[in-house]
Amino acid sequence: MEFRQLRYFVGVCEAGSLLKASTRLHVAQPALGQQIAALEHGLGVKLFDRSSRGMALTEAGRVFLEHARVVLADADRAREAVRATDAEPRGAVSLGLPTTAGLIATVPLLSACRERFPQVTLRIVEGYSGFLREWLQGGRLDLSLLYGDAPDPALSKRLLMEDRLALISTPGDRPVPRKLTLAALADWPLILPGPDHGLRRIIDEACLKEGVRLNVVAEIEALNSVKRAVEAGLGGTILPLGSAADEIAAGRLRGRDIASAHMVRRVVIATSVTRPATSATNAVMGLVTEVAMEMVKDGRWPAKWVGKGT
Repeated sequence: MEFRQLRYFVGVCEAGSLLKASTRLHVAQPALGQQIAALEHGLGVKLFDRSSRGMALTEAGRVFLEHARVVLADADRAREAVRATDAEPRGAVSLGLPTTAGLIATVPLLSACRERFPQVTLRIVEGYSGFLREWLQGGRLDLSLLYGDAPDPALSKRLLMEDRLALISTPGDRPVPRKLTLAALADWPLILPGPDHGLRRIIDEACLKEGVRLNVVAEIEALNSVKRAVEAGLGGTILPLGSAADEIAAGRLRGRDIASAHMVRRVVIATSVTRPATSATNAVMGLVTEVAMEMVKDGRWPAKWVGKGT
């Protein structure tokens, strides 16, 4: 198995046919087909189902694709690490952000990275915390913000802040005190993410501990859609205040703290313990920490900073 075969394989997967892949990879179609056939022979499995409509991955091909991407990504990281030993940080860095954190931090992080490290290409991936952890461990991400500081043998975690959850509703809703108990939300019609969402799990666990049953009238996975539904007067929701900061500042939504010790998320920055970091990854990790701390201190990220530099 050769690196070029892996690159050709991934290229064919992304193009969907040998003809399109040969153009993108600048390799003659017969030669490309021979390399794919040699790869299949070496592995002893069929990676593609071939037809007049193109090439579709087999089940073995789908499994191999995940591993091929990780191997190629690790090779690229090694190359960049060597090149950047005595130079300005450069290369691609993949940063994972939970969706609620992405709503707050994506633009400030991109802006700061462009200004501070112009040779670094920052790739931001938003997703559920559970998926981000898997992608981080599997090598698809270089680092990620995650919720929860419990020890994890596969990850190195650095605690940054405590993010409180709040009731988000429209200003025209019933009068609400500045702080309210979790039990006071029992009769609110709420629109929340589904049970598999990390935010929803925190809410459900808090309610279980305090013996509260919420009135969930709808479940929407996309948080921007959740906020639009709340703006339309269809119910309230529970989010970190920072996730609705723009709408609150514009007067379209209202936020109220929930006085419960269980409605708090600890935000960490994490890396895989099995993959060495490049200088670009270390630079971005420091930048994320710095930007997050500045955002907490100036109120753009309504949270309590508990990391280093407090």
